[in-house]
Amino acid sequence: MSVYEKYEAVIGLEVHIQLLTKSKMYADDINEYGALPNTNVSVTSIGHPGTLPRVNKKAIEFAVKLGLAVNADIRKENQFARKNYFYADLPKGYQITQDKTPICNGGFIGIKLKDGSTKKINLTRIHMEEDAGKSMHDQDPFDSLIDLNRAGVPLLEMVSEPDIKTSDEAYAYLTEVRKLVRYLDICDGNMEEGSMRCDANVSVMLKGSTEFGKKVEVKNMNSIRNVQRAIEFEIKRQIDDLEAGKEIAGETRSFDAVAGITFSLRSKENANDYRYFPEPDLQPIMITEEYIAKQKATLPELPQELYDRFVNSLKLTDYDATNLTDTKGIALYFSELVKQTKNYKAAANWMMGSIKSYLNENALTIDRFTLSPVKIAELIAIIDEGKISNTVASSQVFPAMLSSPDKSPLQIATELNLIQESNSDALQLLVDQAIAKSPEKVAEYKAGKVSLIGMFMGDVMKLSGGKADPKMASKLVKETLDKL
Repeated sequence: MSVYEKYEAVIGLEVHIQLLTKSKMYADDINEYGALPNTNVSVTSIGHPGTLPRVNKKAIEFAVKLGLAVNADIRKENQFARKNYFYADLPKGYQITQDKTPICNGGFIGIKLKDGSTKKINLTRIHMEEDAGKSMHDQDPFDSLIDLNRAGVPLLEMVSEPDIKTSDEAYAYLTEVRKLVRYLDICDGNMEEGSMRCDANVSVMLKGSTEFGKKVEVKNMNSIRNVQRAIEFEIKRQIDDLEAGKEIAGETRSFDAVAGITFSLRSKENANDYRYFPEPDLQPIMITEEYIAKQKATLPELPQELYDRFVNSLKLTDYDATNLTDTKGIALYFSELVKQTKNYKAAANWMMGSIKSYLNENALTIDRFTLSPVKIAELIAIIDEGKISNTVASSQVFPAMLSSPDKSPLQIATELNLIQESNSDALQLLVDQAIAKSPEKVAEYKAGKVSLIGMFMGDVMKLSGGKADPKMASKLVKETLDKL
């Protein structure tokens, strides 16, 4: 047994979710990514004396929706606190957050493991707070630059229980969180832009132990893959240190994505270092059962609900349902498509085949796709009716539909002279011609070389200009050969 197999990891994730509100958490500055530095600021967000914060109602709405989506308990009386610490990009010298009264308690995120099984990652809490500004250390050779546009931007911090055991589970968890906030339209989930950020708390202990090891926090990871890499490195580093007789330091570390290593930033602060106390300028926010019910009524169909419907009602495979629910736009388009056709498998194949390929090749999202679900359903219908083949549909009719989205698939197929010949008398003449020109191959077939049916079929398709109904033609070829 390898030394690493003696240990198990204990991992908890803190996900900071930047909300898609128009204004900031406690001020009316514009909340917008990519603006010129230090332009989306006001006396309130940069902490001028005498200014008073006000809570963003939309942020409360988003918090309640997320809490409902993860089956959390919604707190009725919400209070705010000041979390005091000094950073150059935190102009007030404190952050307005929630300490002992998070808006959501409990709940869970369901993940799918590589072996196909599922696991619940329990949540500790979700609380509301504001973001700090941004310090940039790579823009100037001599000085650090500060952009306060992000100061005060609304955040939800989702804290998991230490239920995650591997880097793969962490990857699956973050993928599900990102998918969920995108479905709810509360966050764009772009980790590269910092709108969703993750801190990982990692420790290791001997298998079978009931006592957790010393926790290390890893910050500054800008992709789900980098979170996975940082956890993998940290688990190995901690085990190596323990095996070498070293003590694990409780500290905050950062991840160097180029080198693939974590490095120490500072010793870990304790909660009392932040000197929390109630925010004196904000009254408690009261949330009623009526308000919660109202928000629940506006929730969209969530990824797991869609997955269950696609598998149980539409009888799609796990693979199809997983891919179709990966992004909200695709899932909603497919949901509309299956209202127009009963051939659910064909609808799934078109979504994951020609449609996704076209979107990827042209760097488009589904909301910019020019063909309506009705048009795709019409295309599936004329294939099912035997008017055109799948091959002709994908190679000729579908591209023509993209160029002429107002025309029906049948109109396009007719104009391009692609309607299949399915008249049995006309097809029989073509089959007879194809068989008559290769008597030696007929003899080989009669001698047992049944694979020659494919050659005869090819000749029939050539004679028909590709318009013969393959199923009917194949049936006639076999019947004719067997009669000889």
